[in-house]
Amino acid sequence: MQLLSPNCQLLAAVFGLAPFTAALGQQQIISFTNSPDAFQVAGGSISQPQILVSSDDYWGVIRAAGDLAKDFGRVTGTDFTLSNGEVGATPAAYEYRPITRNYTNYSVSEPQHFYGPEYVDPSAENTVIIAGTIGYSQVIDDLITSGKLDVLGIEGKWEAFATKIIEEPIEGCSRAMVIAGSDPRGTIFGIYDISEQIGVSPWYWWADVPIKQSKEIYVLPHGKVQGSPSVKYRGFFINDEQPGLSGWIRWNYPDTPYGDGYAANFYSNVFELLLRLRANYLWPALWGTMFEVDDPANQPLADAWEVVLGSSHTEPMMRAQNEFGTFYTNEGLGPWAYNLNNKTIDEYFVYGAQRAKPYARNSLWTMGMRGTGDSAIEGLGVDAIVAMLETLVQNQRAILEDVLEIEAPDAPQMWCLYKEVMSYILQGLTIPEDITLLWADDNWGNVRRVPIGNETARSGGAGVYYHLEYVGSPRNYKWINTIQLERTAEQMQLAYEHGADRIWVVNVGDIKPLEIPLSHFLDMAYDIDKWSLDNVSDWTVAWVTREFGSEHATSIAEIMTRFGMFAARRKFELVEPYVYSVINYNEGDAILGQWQGLADDAQAIYSQLDEVYQPAFFEMILHPILGGQLVHQVQIGAAKNMIYAGQHRNSANDMISQVLTSFDADGELTARWDSLLDGKWKNMLDQTHFGYDGYWQQPMRNVLPAMSYVQKAVSSVAGNVGIAVEGQNASIPGDDKYHPNSGNTLVLPPLDPYGPVARWFDVFSRGTTNCDWWAETDMPWVKLSQYDGTVGPDNGTDSRVYISIDWASAPQVVNDTVANINFSTGRGHVGFSTWYSKPVVQLPINLRALPSNFTEGYVESDKHISIEGPNYQRIYSPPSLAPGSGITYHTLRNHGRTLGGVTLWPLTTPPQTPDSAPALEYDLYLFTPTPKANVTLYLSPTQNYLSDNAPLTFGISFFPAGAPQAEPQVVPFVGRSVGADMPPGWTRAVSDAVWGLASEHNTTTAWEVAGEGAYTLRVWGLAPSVIVQKIVVDLGGVRQSYLGPPESFRVGRDVVGGYEGGSFVR
Repeated sequence: MQLLSPNCQLLAAVFGLAPFTAALGQQQIISFTNSPDAFQVAGGSISQPQILVSSDDYWGVIRAAGDLAKDFGRVTGTDFTLSNGEVGATPAAYEYRPITRNYTNYSVSEPQHFYGPEYVDPSAENTVIIAGTIGYSQVIDDLITSGKLDVLGIEGKWEAFATKIIEEPIEGCSRAMVIAGSDPRGTIFGIYDISEQIGVSPWYWWADVPIKQSKEIYVLPHGKVQGSPSVKYRGFFINDEQPGLSGWIRWNYPDTPYGDGYAANFYSNVFELLLRLRANYLWPALWGTMFEVDDPANQPLADAWEVVLGSSHTEPMMRAQNEFGTFYTNEGLGPWAYNLNNKTIDEYFVYGAQRAKPYARNSLWTMGMRGTGDSAIEGLGVDAIVAMLETLVQNQRAILEDVLEIEAPDAPQMWCLYKEVMSYILQGLTIPEDITLLWADDNWGNVRRVPIGNETARSGGAGVYYHLEYVGSPRNYKWINTIQLERTAEQMQLAYEHGADRIWVVNVGDIKPLEIPLSHFLDMAYDIDKWSLDNVSDWTVAWVTREFGSEHATSIAEIMTRFGMFAARRKFELVEPYVYSVINYNEGDAILGQWQGLADDAQAIYSQLDEVYQPAFFEMILHPILGGQLVHQVQIGAAKNMIYAGQHRNSANDMISQVLTSFDADGELTARWDSLLDGKWKNMLDQTHFGYDGYWQQPMRNVLPAMSYVQKAVSSVAGNVGIAVEGQNASIPGDDKYHPNSGNTLVLPPLDPYGPVARWFDVFSRGTTNCDWWAETDMPWVKLSQYDGTVGPDNGTDSRVYISIDWASAPQVVNDTVANINFSTGRGHVGFSTWYSKPVVQLPINLRALPSNFTEGYVESDKHISIEGPNYQRIYSPPSLAPGSGITYHTLRNHGRTLGGVTLWPLTTPPQTPDSAPALEYDLYLFTPTPKANVTLYLSPTQNYLSDNAPLTFGISFFPAGAPQAEPQVVPFVGRSVGADMPPGWTRAVSDAVWGLASEHNTTTAWEVAGEGAYTLRVWGLAPSVIVQKIVVDLGGVRQSYLGPPESFRVGRDVVGGYEGGSFVR
């Protein structure tokens, strides 16, 4: 099977359905119904409309115009024709001279050509569209000269365009839509803007989004002026492409002389996608490829398409990483070590410059150098490395000047300050000011640095290298999409508002599983004013409407938002049996319930969609949801198995069966993917995602987590019936390591009017005989959901019994008491062995009430209070807060792990102190005195983006309500990065998606609670992006969980005695 180009594919089209919307977020200039002064370009009296270009325009513009002609055919059923105004014209030709296969000494072979679309003879009366670049299109320049086309809003700007209906634009043409670009990509973006608006998604081929068809198409009369993009260079990096993308390429393209088929017929699809997404910059695939070498047509093709070619952070001077090892080290020309082999390496750089010189107009040069295989330089001290890098870059710039015959600042350059290279800045590394500083995130979507101080005035500006997938510590995440768009939006806007607006490039892995976050990232880069961090939900609805129509847009967008939160809580590869608690806060079951609800909702939409939309919906939305659900079913099921096996339950074996079913379903889901559209994307999702064993690298095959099997033929020596309770691993009767020998009592977490409405215990079989059981309480107002039942091998189901309180019948006093639940069985010692005392479950009950003057705030239950960060009572302004400072807090909806986050605002606010900044204020009512109440903040895993010299801090004060404010504790919670290392605790922070869950994280402060009463908690985020997701006040009752205790009872919101706070899902 060969997929050489989109033209080779059967393009899905939807007849009878009107196109849905304008280009995503762009001004609408296309309509499918007539209106006053609109201009009909399709479906009117002209049977075969024509697009006119100029023969002197850029080849890439002419090629894109050919795409537009085909796009009209895809939509209307009739291709437009293309003319350059000349009779008998031959297709436009782009000439290049391929390099010879000697990769140490530059030479080229005879000229070859890329040819543009076929022309037809000009027909002025059929001409409906004219497209061209100012200064390179005679017809556009003539319209400007005649005064018919005003380009004042775009001329001289970067990648701008104007679209306008013009009367009598050329002789014999009464009316036409004119697309004029300030430069070639401006024209191309104007052309693809029309393609998108008539119903051709950028993802029509890569994600099989159907073409929306319409016979009649009109141009609206008001015209359009599109200014320069927000970010100058916007693009993506194909990386970590084995086994997924490379496996797919092996299936679809012939090998190159040096490996998998990363040749021009593949990259033409990439270039088209990139330009249709309004991007302009590419880092080609890295791992097993050499872009310029695998196919000598690759580099000139990028230039012909008007794609700016770069190279990754580890590939300086337009040479692929694998070139040095293949053609130099393997041929005895020395190591990749500048201190040992600088003469050879300089020659290597010269070759890269020579090879790129014909395409320099569309080249962005990567400077600097890292060690072998994308690693740090080894064997030298930091001072020596800094001095060597400064010399190296000076030599690289001299090479550019000599080879390109220009001044170095005239060649766009960037230095990617990735990992340890960033730390060299603090060690005195000096970088020429015209080189763009490309700051990197931490590989997990958290920006490590933004421009500060005089960096903001550099002529080279700054940018961001960001990750949507990664291979490395603490674990690979590259199977499918796990990106929360809200986090991306917050981090990228933070960087942008601090001046990182020259380059945005994102590691997109295999491209295919990351269509949604890639689209969002590039749309932000193109127009961040339109798609800011507050417009993520609007973007999602607009994206869905473009791809699937408006009927289900709101529902699908809501599904996508939920998925983003569920998936980003913890990368799928990091979900293991120990992560979510299956005994505390009903966490494991709540997680499974959320995924089940999400899968049900997505499947319902899938079933309602027209059949032609189902492949795209499956690829981008349904498959990731089903895959995520199966991962959690396997891992949480394995956790239950281990708990159940430790309690000697028969149902431990049932959990193995359930886990095996889910594991097999995961394999079947991959097979379903591989068979989609006759195997179009076979092998693209071959990435393993089960079987990580503490090592960061991918397992070679999917493997189940460890589980335990209970022997079925022999009963437990403690009897055939067992009991376990919420909050404990232990079981009774019998012995285990979780309670004293021969102990017969298990204690539940307490109940009170301000906590969960119920607790639970399980009655289960651990033997070979069916047994009846009975339970009774010693207090009539303590209620059970079930008082008797049968468990055993024939029953097959454990009994979960819920305990609740009839608060109206409970004593109306304030005290603490304990209810006992006693058990018996119908089989005597067969049920409960007489070698052990009869089991008893105890329920502590706290009969308590609030004073009438506590009318707002959170109430302690189970010796803790848990609060979602955005649910504060008020914003407190200290007396010293400067009037009119504009500093406040901003809620980030759907951000983080459970609800949202709240951050200091605006994003450009400099670091503050508790005296200069407002605080979030929370009202609490506490019952439990303690000398040490631990207050823990769960904070988004932000890095010291203002440098380690200005570490991020929060402030906190805790004191009795109405009393003077306690002296705030100011806590720096992100440590310093040393060399290639991340800050202490970073591994857990990015794994857990918060600072605060690990004991090593510095987000906990201790405070005294002298007695029962109302308290005030003030929290300061002392810089933007110190994002408070959750606050937990522990008075000795918090139990282990991943997401923390569910949010506590809130006076004024919740009902006394009826609070559904048993899990974080309400």
